[in-house]
Amino acid sequence: MGGSDGTAGPWLSIIGVNEDGLDGLCPAARALLDAAELVAGGRRHLDLVAALGKPEFVWDVPFSASIPKLLAHRGTRVVVLASGDPFWFGAGAALSRHVPAADMRVVPAPSTFSLAAARLGWRIEETATLGLHARPLEALRPHLAPGVRLIVLVRDGAAPAQLAGYLAGLGFGPSRLHVLEALGGPRERVRTSTASAFDVTEINAPVAVAIEAEAGPEASILPATPGLPDELFENDGQLTKREIRALTLASLAPHPGELLWDIGAGAGSIGIEWLLAHPANRAIGIESSADRLVRAQRNALTLGVPQFDLRLGEAPAALAGLPAPDAVFIGGGANDAGVIEAAWAALRPGGRLVVNAVTLETEAKAMAWQARVGGALTRIAIERAGPVGSFTAWRPALPVVQWVARR
Repeated sequence: MGGSDGTAGPWLSIIGVNEDGLDGLCPAARALLDAAELVAGGRRHLDLVAALGKPEFVWDVPFSASIPKLLAHRGTRVVVLASGDPFWFGAGAALSRHVPAADMRVVPAPSTFSLAAARLGWRIEETATLGLHARPLEALRPHLAPGVRLIVLVRDGAAPAQLAGYLAGLGFGPSRLHVLEALGGPRERVRTSTASAFDVTEINAPVAVAIEAEAGPEASILPATPGLPDELFENDGQLTKREIRALTLASLAPHPGELLWDIGAGAGSIGIEWLLAHPANRAIGIESSADRLVRAQRNALTLGVPQFDLRLGEAPAALAGLPAPDAVFIGGGANDAGVIEAAWAALRPGGRLVVNAVTLETEAKAMAWQARVGGALTRIAIERAGPVGSFTAWRPALPVVQWVARR
């Protein structure tokens, strides 16, 4: 197969290399390295093949700054070195956004996940795998439940102790942590401890941690269904309550990989639960209050979805230029001029619009739109039992009129 520019073949080769360096490369990978005019990678990877004496290009920090420099070598034989499988939390995915597949030849090696599973005797298809070397530890939280097994990549030797502290703080102190260092090479070492009594020291990178999750009696476990407990969200009262939130998520009907606009994000609860519904989901939240925006960002981090794209602004002006959504939730500002109009116009075909109205004015606007474009109107009334003196009585919450329409 020729390159995209009509050349005889790909100019860029991406080779997976592990801690055994040149000795672990297959013949095809070794032939590409022998023919290379330039070898690019991190310092650790380049040192593994330094015996070849090839011209080197060490990645910049941040990595993105290296891309234009690498592309300037198009037309020469370039090899990029990456850990294990370049397309499993590796450099391959980043490079593929800039280099067509026809211009790349990829030779993967066993990934760190595969090596870790082999050392522990774990079925990898039943094990969650995460890259936390460039993400906060909180991204682990949605995956934590009793009996779950995870293998996570961490950034350095200090990270396993930080991970243990994080797990213990969530009530997962009894969890067993297997610290796996420099797998596949002469420095390989595997040591085990618990999160609450973590005592593994002098840890050398590259390092992965395999987790056998075990919950203590006070563990904070996120349910797999919508409608998280209200107390999990820091808020100033601007929070879509649990029962309404569960019904709202059902109406938004998140599908894997879809984008939500959360207009009037408040505490961020709708966008957060949308993202928790599937790891490929995306969400953009618009909030006009700077204090609430910061609070929503904290909630997103705490609940394990730091990727929630929260922006300060007022709709409809703040909606201009955003990628088209698959679903829109309007929890605040629906009565402002042009907000529903802009959301409806932006929706992709088949997209869902959900408006929750508490005031009579917003309810009237939702009813007018329902008469205009269709959809369903539902009045939701929730009552909770509460004390009245020494007795118990029902206390009604403000009813919500929900309008749901499909584009």
